[in-house]
Amino acid sequence: MSKILIRGAKVLGGEPQDVLIDGETIAEVGTGLSAEGAEVVEADGRVLLPGLVDLHTHLREPGREDSETVLTGTRAAASGGYTAVFAMANTFPVADTAGVVEQVYRLGREHGYCDVQPIGAVTVGLEGKKLAELGAMHESAAGVTVFSDDGKCVDDAVIMRRALEYVKAFGGVVAQHAQEPRLTEGAQMNEGVVSAELGLGGWPAVAEESIIARDVLLAEHVGSRVHICHLSTAGSVEIVRWAKSRGIDVTAEVTPHHLLLTDELVRSYNPVYKVNPPLRTERDVLALREALADGTIDIVATDHAPHPHEDKDCEWAAAAMGMVGLETALSVVQRTMVETGLLDWAGVADRMSLKPAEIGRAQGHGRPVSAGEPANLTLVDTAYRGEVDPAGFASRSRNTPYEGRELPGRVTHTWLRGRATLVDGKLA
Repeated sequence: MSKILIRGAKVLGGEPQDVLIDGETIAEVGTGLSAEGAEVVEADGRVLLPGLVDLHTHLREPGREDSETVLTGTRAAASGGYTAVFAMANTFPVADTAGVVEQVYRLGREHGYCDVQPIGAVTVGLEGKKLAELGAMHESAAGVTVFSDDGKCVDDAVIMRRALEYVKAFGGVVAQHAQEPRLTEGAQMNEGVVSAELGLGGWPAVAEESIIARDVLLAEHVGSRVHICHLSTAGSVEIVRWAKSRGIDVTAEVTPHHLLLTDELVRSYNPVYKVNPPLRTERDVLALREALADGTIDIVATDHAPHPHEDKDCEWAAAAMGMVGLETALSVVQRTMVETGLLDWAGVADRMSLKPAEIGRAQGHGRPVSAGEPANLTLVDTAYRGEVDPAGFASRSRNTPYEGRELPGRVTHTWLRGRATLVDGKLA
């Protein structure tokens, strides 16, 4: 592989520096660097970050290739600055065996736009009744360390306890979709003033908070790791904050859309705003931002959930839940966290690269931008402003809530182990 010299980049938003990539590795970081025969990328003061890591992506393959494939999903990831994604288990067939997780893992390796780490199901068929082959998935070629029934909650406390005990043996983590099913039967949106006015079934905050409270206590009892998927309420923040104060080994994620959008948007009845968990109130949004800033919430995860046109272009009650997010995540974080002064770019690197890689044990990712480290990098034009146009997405699906909305920032380059996957905003 050839040498690449990135000239004049603001590493983690700091003073401009040069970064020399030699093969798969960062060879040198400094000023006034040169290298004979190197390809030169003029950064012109753009921000250089470690490649982003998404702990919560739905790639849909196998089984729902009409909405996304490993190829199109990883292309979308590279376009958004990601060098590694964790693929959720709610595929068809469900990723609850070594065979299925290895299939997803190998497809990621073949396509090469980013590393794909499969997440294994906690229970067989996501049915919540019997533990899946957790050990076999961990011992497989995919080396699964994260397990989740995302899309469904592991609502049986005994099953959840057993899962926590099982993964503790090899340092794994259970990522919980916190949704008490009995409290959300028929729910269509956040329970509150707007749901009452619209006459839509309400999704109470306590449905999320009660499961989180139970699970952090189970994790404490077992002495295992638990991760909370797409935390969305101010009350959930307080429970996680309390758990961390007790020394419980809990981590949590927030999605970009829960950092920006509120349930007021549902007044449009546009199903693009239908998501699980639902969009919450302005109070919740502000609490989530503060919690991400102070470290109570550890990471940003996209919950990239692609759906074909017909699953969203229908009446609200019949529409599928979910939004695509890989290609807009960094822009939303810039808008909600950086431009509000809540995080600097080093903080963004921590929440979107270092910490998710640490939680998921993603080897070679989330590393510092320094000599000797893997050259997993993304270059961001933070001065850019533009309207979101889903027609230009690399994802197979277009169900974005940001269509026509102006967002800041644009990823111009992504490198995976020194190989460009995105160049000047175009897939390599």
